[in-house]
Parts: sequence; C-alpha cells; structure tokens
Amino acid sequence: MTTINCIHPKDIKEVVLGDGAISIQEVIAVARYGAIVSFTQTYCNRVDKSRSLIDKFLDENRLIYGVTTGFGSNMTEVISSEDAETLQRNIIRSHAVSVGPPLEREVVRAIQLMILVNLGQGFSGVRLKVLNLIASLLNHDILPFVPGDGSVGYLSPEAHMALVVIGEGKAWYKDELIPGIEALEKAGLAPVTLGAKEGLALTSGTTSVTAMAILALYNSMQAAKTADITGAMSLEVLKGTIKAFDPRSHTVKKHEEQAKTARNVTRILEGSQIIDTYKEHRLQDALSIRCIPQVHGAIKRVLKDAAVTIENEMNSASDNPIIFPEEEDGIALMGGNFDGSYVGIYADTMCIALANLAKITERRIDRLVNHHLSELPNFLVVNPGLNSGYMIPQYTAAGLLNEIRVLSHPATVDNVPTCANQEDLISFAYYASKKAYQISKKLEYILAIELMTATQAMDFHHPLQPSPTTESVYHLIRDQVPMVKEDRFFYPDIETIYEQIHEGEIVKLVEMAIGEIEF
Repeated sequence: MTTINCIHPKDIKEVVLGDGAISIQEVIAVARYGAIVSFTQTYCNRVDKSRSLIDKFLDENRLIYGVTTGFGSNMTEVISSEDAETLQRNIIRSHAVSVGPPLEREVVRAIQLMILVNLGQGFSGVRLKVLNLIASLLNHDILPFVPGDGSVGYLSPEAHMALVVIGEGKAWYKDELIPGIEALEKAGLAPVTLGAKEGLALTSGTTSVTAMAILALYNSMQAAKTADITGAMSLEVLKGTIKAFDPRSHTVKKHEEQAKTARNVTRILEGSQIIDTYKEHRLQDALSIRCIPQVHGAIKRVLKDAAVTIENEMNSASDNPIIFPEEEDGIALMGGNFDGSYVGIYADTMCIALANLAKITERRIDRLVNHHLSELPNFLVVNPGLNSGYMIPQYTAAGLLNEIRVLSHPATVDNVPTCANQEDLISFAYYASKKAYQISKKLEYILAIELMTATQAMDFHHPLQPSPTTESVYHLIRDQVPMVKEDRFFYPDIETIYEQIHEGEIVKLVEMAIGEIEF
C-alpha cells in the first residue's frame, strides 16, 4: 500500500509514465500541483505496437466491436473502413451530454492523467499522437470544460474532454473559458482527427471513476492522520485520561490499526503538563474520547483496503475491446473491463467510514464548546453572553455532518438498465467516487473546526503546558488565527485551518516532531 507521506506531491515536478506503476502521490502531483507528464520509450513502443494491430484488423475487415461495428446495442451494425473516422468523431459528439456545474480543475486533470495511464498500457490501439496531445493539454494547463453531473460510470465526462482533443468543446486557458480550438491554437497545439477505435478508447473505461476515488482517498488518508492529532488535542484540553490508550488494552483486540492509533495519541501527548495534572480527574472519558483508537482505527482499515483496490485499478487497462499484441496476428477480446464496481464499491465504503470519522469529530467539538461538559468558559470565549464565541461553528460541523450522512448512502446498490437493455447492469461507480470526494473535503472542514476550538481551549489552561507536539500545532494555528477574545468574522479562520489540513501542513509538522503517524 502507498505510504502517502513518504514524499509530498508538491515536491514531485515531473511524472514519467511507462516503466512501472504510477503512485497516488504522482497522481496528486499532476492533478493538484501541476507536475509535468512525459512518456518513456517503453510506453511509446507499447502504444505503437498496439496501434499497428488496429490497422491490421481494418485491412482484414475483422468484425470488432467499436472498430468495425456500432456501439452499445448498435453493435450489429457493420461500419465500413471509410466511415471509421466519422464513427469515432460521432461517439465523442453524441456522448458529451453531462450537465450541471463543471468538475473542479484537479478532478479534470486527474481524469486526463488516468486516460494516459489506461491507454498507455498498450491494450487499446490508439495512436501515440493522440496521447501526446492529451499530455500537452496537461503540460500547457489547458483545462477542458467538463460538466459534472449525469454519468452512470464512465463515457460522458471523458467525451467532454475528448471534444477539445478534436478541436471542439470548450476549455479554460489562462483562466479564460474559450472554444477548445482557440485554446489549442493559443498554446501552439493542433487538434487530431480520430482514427478507428480512438473515440471509443477515449470514452470507455473507469478513468473518471478512478480519478475521483484517488483524490478522495488521498484527502481521506490525510484526514485520518489529522484526526489523531485533533482528537489528541481535544483529549488534552478536556482534561482527559490516557488510561484508555494503555497498549495492554489494545493487545486483546486483533486490529493493528487500533493499537497504532492509540500509540499515535500517546506519542502526540507525551510530555503534557495538562495530561499529567488531570490524570486522575475522572475515572473514564466519554466515548468520543475514549474510543478514538477503535473508531479511528476502523476508518484506517477501510482506507487501507480501498487503497489496494484503487491502486490496482489505476494501473490497469479498463478498455473494451482489449487488443493483445503478443498474438502473432493480434486478437481483440470483447469484455467488461470498463465496469467500475471494484472502485465504486470501495468508494461507497469509504463514504460510510468517513461519515463515522465525521461523527466522532463533531461530538468532540460539541464537548469543547459546551461548558456543561468541558469545564471551560461557555463557547470558549471570556465574556459569553455579550459574545457568542464558538457557538455557531459547532452548528457548521453539525450541518456538514448531516450532508455527509446523506452522501454516505451507497450509489452502487442502484441499477437502471441503459442502451436498449444491452447494458442491463450499471455500476453507478461515478457517483460513488464523486460522493467520496465531496465527503473527504467536508470532513476536512469538520476537522478544521475541531482544531480551531481545541486551540482556543488550550489558551484557558495557561500556565499549564501542553505537550511539545500539541504546542507546536498550537503555534502553527496561532501564527494565522489569533485567540478569540471577542466575536469576530470566523469564516476566514476556518478556511485558513482547512487549507493547513488540506495541504498536509498539520500532519507534516507533527511527523517532524514524533516521526511518522502510524496508519
């Protein structure tokens, strides 16, 4: 499984495709931070060899789905070689029917990269010039306009991207939304005329499903580590006891993530005067504190399992048909590798896991701001009544949790037959991954609110010293978010801390102090 903090994606400046598996960090480097994409000679050779077989099949008039036939239930319609270009152009135009607000920049870039990884496996029969153009779109930061709603698992988002490849559709270039052909011309690029199989290859596969799942997974793994930090800080300022984190308690349950989480919390809190002063303050804490190892550990287990599946999918060929060059005459196998069930089911499972992490985090926020539970000033402000303090940020967390709970309803259990019942089983993996991505960001906001309130609570424990690790987090926050002494506009504070979490600053700081947070 990928260890997501061995190198920060921001530090990866180029991602080279071709000689090995691509990592989650590399996808984030390209999608979020604009790393350059290039191909090895091995990559190019695979693509060229696969394409030569498509040309051979056309010369032999072989009957191959999507090459010499129509698509979906139109597979019985034979297409002449003279109409090959028209067929491939038509699939792009007719399938670009997504609706609604456009996908975010990093999502579109991740999908483009997944198309390059998928088609570059050498089983799809596309020409290298098509893939070179997609890489150039990434490297010139040309962002196709891709509406984000209305996909059952693939096809439509990819078709909107492919419109720009053929000089149609719309794209952002230097923050301006312009016709796709203009974006290409301004970057010194030219569209391509798609040949046989290429339109189908560009729209088929699990590329959009996998791209959003990768982004969701990366955010979620960072969030899970951050939750150990915010949970430890809440325990500390709520005068909690670390007795429930005694390693002996975690040897009797055979879940390594639980024991690792307990160790994370004790390492983070080592050296805390606050913990030492209140170690006998109460016999045991509420479940949102006491069960951090069990709950956080369970979430990490789901994310680890999801990572294995997502990494396998993102380094796979998910096209149909699959072209096998190693056969002397070549062979095209029609199958169902475009199905998104593997990623979709795990994305749905991630949604449920993240909802549980959001749930326990929101409960800790309530304990922090509720003077009946915290033994601190009401809503963590010196003069409550005149000031509302952090009363309403807990409402924000509750509202986000409500949204997360609704989004955690699984998408992949649904089914609506399409394409005249030829496609009678639909994965709905696209929405499963989209939900996971949405939830991951909402969770980061809830964690930001916990971190904001725990930092404020720490101010009320002076002169007792927190642990060296939590003190370093305190100062990182206080460098940009001052202590609340009277009501002010809190939205910028939440956004600032959200960005610190989203960019991995909190995790990086803590890992510099105690070593890697165990997962």
